[in-house]
Amino acid sequence: MHQVRHWIQTVSTVLILAPIAILCGKPASAGVMMEGFYLNCPSNGVYQDWWDHLAEQANTFSLDGFTAIWIPCALKGASGGYSSGYDPYDDYDLGDKNQAGTIPTHYGTRQQLERSCAMMHANGLQIYEDIVDSHRDGGNNYSYSYINSYGTAGAGRFGKSINDFYTDGNGGAPMDYSGDILDTSDNPDGNWIMPTTGGQTEINGQDWVWAAYGMDQAGNWITNALDLNGYRIDDVRATPYNWLYSFLNYGSMANKYVVGEDYDGSISDLESWVGSDMQNRASAFDFALKFNYLNPMCNNPGSFNMASLVGAGFVAQNPGGAVTFVENHDTDGTSNSIYQNKLLAYAYILTNQGYPCVYYRDWSTDQGSYGSGMQAQINNLMWIHNFIANGNTQQRWENNQIYAYERTGGYHLLTGLNTGQYSYTITCATGFGSNVELHDYTGHAPDVWTDNNGNATITIPALNGGLGYCCYSVENINGSFTAPQYSTTQEYDGAIDLDIAPADNTTYVPVATVNVASGQTISGSLSFDDTGWKSASGPMATGTFIVLQLLNPSGTVIGTKTYLSTTAQGSPLTITAAAAGNYTFQIRSYSTPTTNAKPAYELKVTYTSPQS
Repeated sequence: MHQVRHWIQTVSTVLILAPIAILCGKPASAGVMMEGFYLNCPSNGVYQDWWDHLAEQANTFSLDGFTAIWIPCALKGASGGYSSGYDPYDDYDLGDKNQAGTIPTHYGTRQQLERSCAMMHANGLQIYEDIVDSHRDGGNNYSYSYINSYGTAGAGRFGKSINDFYTDGNGGAPMDYSGDILDTSDNPDGNWIMPTTGGQTEINGQDWVWAAYGMDQAGNWITNALDLNGYRIDDVRATPYNWLYSFLNYGSMANKYVVGEDYDGSISDLESWVGSDMQNRASAFDFALKFNYLNPMCNNPGSFNMASLVGAGFVAQNPGGAVTFVENHDTDGTSNSIYQNKLLAYAYILTNQGYPCVYYRDWSTDQGSYGSGMQAQINNLMWIHNFIANGNTQQRWENNQIYAYERTGGYHLLTGLNTGQYSYTITCATGFGSNVELHDYTGHAPDVWTDNNGNATITIPALNGGLGYCCYSVENINGSFTAPQYSTTQEYDGAIDLDIAPADNTTYVPVATVNVASGQTISGSLSFDDTGWKSASGPMATGTFIVLQLLNPSGTVIGTKTYLSTTAQGSPLTITAAAAGNYTFQIRSYSTPTTNAKPAYELKVTYTSPQS
């Protein structure tokens, strides 16, 4: 008999998993997403800056098997740092404006957020940001005005008025373009954005809120500012799908990954939203699987019929469009949560089809989290998911207590689940072939051999707090996770009505501070508004010009570039970092005309962050 081995072993062959590629808005290869937060997560008395806490763990996330991190809504909320992000206030405040009571958001400052995103990219992780575009909160009688880059009240970009929202006297209940009433029950006190043209403020014939001058432009801005790879769309029932489809195909958002939250257990609703409404532009969280199958399987195992898992959930209808999950920030601690045997549900989603999402609190060993009893098992299942589970799912055995199924691609994977108090032995057909030695990569059961007909006799362990599962495949599958170090490109827009000041003609203005790994290049590509500039042959002439400088961590200028009206837009200033640390770009204008005294600009900074 072969010794039972855990998957953590010395490997002779290393398989390298690249992070999920993005193609037409969907993952092109297998991976595991993490929901990288829970409600009020920075307020547990342990961590004060959530963005930094995520950055500190980026390398661990990648080496444990995660390929993407879903981060919370990054916009300033109505209560500033006390808002969890689901009451967005200012579309252009990521935690660097002194408004709504604080400068940081609930999760930290803009600089901390950008550093966190860069470190995730430096560890091969993709970033999906939570988009909340159905409503805004914190206005004064439906009036929203924001400070600008100089702190002037009411001068910030994308203010809103009563005509941009539904009110009792202006259109009644919110509805989409088709006249269907939207579900606003999640936030009955929010100011619901009006998606139709009637009564709205317009600019050049286009809707101020919903078109390119409003939400579209703001979505494009945050995508470029953070170098996002995708989005989680909050509360899709309260967001007009006909606008949302257009929004997600605007500018830099086109072709990014999208998953929507329809908090409902109806498969038909999920099918309709993904297929008919969103034209397969987005995936959807599989609430049908969680509510109707995973919850009762774990919470009431004695009365749940395991045979019902055959064809269960939205994932069975649309494996490529379903994000499977066990828990999230909305269900945790509620009547819809799983309160026992949770690992059995993770065994199911991490060995089956669909794009699985692991809840931070279930994986983490932070104070107040649950991962001290589950992290090792979840990591094991992620290894199985990424290195073995592949192809279609074929049912192999089921009764009230047992469900066994096989993934038929690659090496093949035979998974058995047991909700009983005792172990259970079954013999089932497999696709492994005859007389093949099989190993349980969870370490829960002994090695077995298939018989002459390719059947396997396996003993599935007792439930035992959720550990009632085994995962068999051929012997000697090896592999380890790596953290490929990728660069990031973050865009900094300087303008009077934004959060970063324009190119001042009296002093240098700090634009961006980025955390760069030693020996890596930093490149800042500058585009600028040269309206009305006077021509000049050089910086000492009387013409208009801009100077961009780069400072090293000690504050010494290590690079300077002068931009004339004849300089090509987007020309870069590029330097190699001699040491790891924070490098700062600053900018100043000279001899600017009165009609364009402080030119706006766009600085695209490309760099590679340290991995830890």
